Amino acid sequence: MPLVDIELIEGVFDADQKAQMIERVTNAMVEIEGEAMRSVTWVRVKEIRSGQWGIGGNTPSAADIKAMG
Repeated sequence: MPLVDIELIEGVFDADQKAQMIERVTNAMVEIEGEAMRSVTWVRVKEIRSGQWGIGGNTPSAADIKAMG
């Protein structure tokens, strides 16, 4: 059973976007291993508070991350 963890900065993605991530990652596993993989693929979305994640030596906020996109 595959377990896929996705770690995000809290507040960057909404609930619908996170649900899409879960669905698409599951679909990717199914494309690789076949439909039987769907029911045993676990995807977890973990959110990390702003200030608890560093990029390039900086601790960007959710607003900073959204501005990058």
